[in-house]
Amino acid sequence: MSALFFAGVAVTAVFLGALLVADRAGSRAGRMIAKPLASLGFLLAALGAGALLSTYGQAVFAALVLCLVGDVLLLWESPARFLGGLASFLLGHIGFGAAFLLAGVEITAAGVAFGALALPGAAVWRWLGPHVEKAMKGPVLAYLLVITAMVALAAGAVRAGAGWVVIAGAALFYLSDLSVARDKFVHPGFSNRLWGWPLYYGAQLLLAASVSRMASSSLF
Repeated sequence: MSALFFAGVAVTAVFLGALLVADRAGSRAGRMIAKPLASLGFLLAALGAGALLSTYGQAVFAALVLCLVGDVLLLWESPARFLGGLASFLLGHIGFGAAFLLAGVEITAAGVAFGALALPGAAVWRWLGPHVEKAMKGPVLAYLLVITAMVALAAGAVRAGAGWVVIAGAALFYLSDLSVARDKFVHPGFSNRLWGWPLYYGAQLLLAASVSRMASSSLF
């Protein structure tokens, strides 16, 4: 890992702390500054890990960029901005899934993982669905299916030889999205972001770090 990677981790950590402080204080200006900078940190970390040196890394970097766009859009509370943010993250998950396929996925393992994740996914929808307005049910359900598929592909990639950071990052991302769903549809409050944001940024840094392994290989 290069110095840029560790600088990116530091940027994310510092501005994640600032984001939590700003959100707890109810400072909109603080959130508008801290969140994009915290997200910029994981892009720097990915570049420092060699994201541009492999097709896997490039796919991960593109997915991280989409997530940064989603982070910025979700700073506003309008339905249109939320849908835009949801779409950006959905495309980001598709990007991560494509990256895992580029790395190599054991399809049987991915299929088993998707089947295993179907039960908690159904439980999440049973919990969340009644709180989601009719117009949003389709997009939210599509998002749940896509992120479940992304985690399943991560499991298949690990089974095929990818590093543990791949499944760790994917799983933390999935869990962090539960905090977003709870905050948006069920019970808004700082407590959701207190645990959800650290999981989210930890997930992004792990996925950024995963490109290092591919950067040193001529196969990807």
